Amino acid sequence: MTTKAIDSSQLFEEGLEEQIRQKIDTIAAVADELPGVLLIHNLRKQLAVEYMSPRGLQHLGVSLEQLREMGTEYHNTYFNPEDAKDYVPKVTAFIEENNDGIVSFFQQVRARKGDPWSWHFSTTKIFMRDGAGAPLLTITMAYPIDPLHHVTTKVARLLDENNFLRKNFHRFSKLSGREQEVLQLMALGQSASETAEELCISVTTVETHRRNIKKKLDTNSFFELTQYARAFNLI
Repeated sequence: MTTKAIDSSQLFEEGLEEQIRQKIDTIAAVADELPGVLLIHNLRKQLAVEYMSPRGLQHLGVSLEQLREMGTEYHNTYFNPEDAKDYVPKVTAFIEENNDGIVSFFQQVRARKGDPWSWHFSTTKIFMRDGAGAPLLTITMAYPIDPLHHVTTKVARLLDENNFLRKNFHRFSKLSGREQEVLQLMALGQSASETAEELCISVTTVETHRRNIKKKLDTNSFFELTQYARAFNLI
């Protein structure tokens, strides 16, 4: 590469960095007036934090410089990895689509290891694109949810069901369509005779299906059987 080409590339990078700075400065001027925590991530740095509003920095007890130095380790430090398995693929797919919409998700955050997790409702959109039109920055607003609010309990339950689904999808996929029907009625509390009548099959066949279901799912627990039914939308 010639010196001229190197100089041109350096000037381009410097110009891009200046555009990023100006874009962030515009938001930073009003960020602390907003009701939630505002974050800007840099896609060229694997979603490392480029900016966080003062309210968020105060909550985490760090400076913006410290967050930037953490790079992608920021995500592992402050966010629950269990619910990240649910929303990270969703956000990644959204960024790849490269449209002007938004993506919303719930996530759990804590300032220090050992602290209780606190739920936040977050929305993300593409904030800036490069000269080729590819996403460069994302902007996220994170709103804390009152731990006593009924939504917190519902979100936690949905997260548990999603985690259960991911861990047990292989086992559930072994069930036939008829076995799924029998599992649904089991979870609803129907007896073998009631199930046989509803599905128009013999009680002996129902009992065989029930044994096979328990074997394939490796459980004799009625509670776990209902967990399967809920997680896989049978009830």
